[in-house]
Amino acid sequence: MSRRGDCYDNAVAESFFQLLKRERIKRKIYANREEARADVFDYIEMFYNSKRRHSYNNQLSPVEYEKLYEKMTQQCL
Repeated sequence: MSRRGDCYDNAVAESFFQLLKRERIKRKIYANREEARADVFDYIEMFYNSKRRHSYNNQLSPVEYEKLYEKMTQQCL
């Protein structure tokens, strides 16, 4: 998949950065690079990874999906 001209090579990364720009960066003006870096880190770690709903998880956040998965595996035991 890393051949030149493969249109799906960077699709995941491009989708993520498009969301990052649309939801966070274009709405703010940063005083310096460190402030921007801290804000992007906060977006990724505090919102995108834990709270944001993802289509591949049946529109559940990763935390909700893990809780559901744990509940289902406990029922199987």
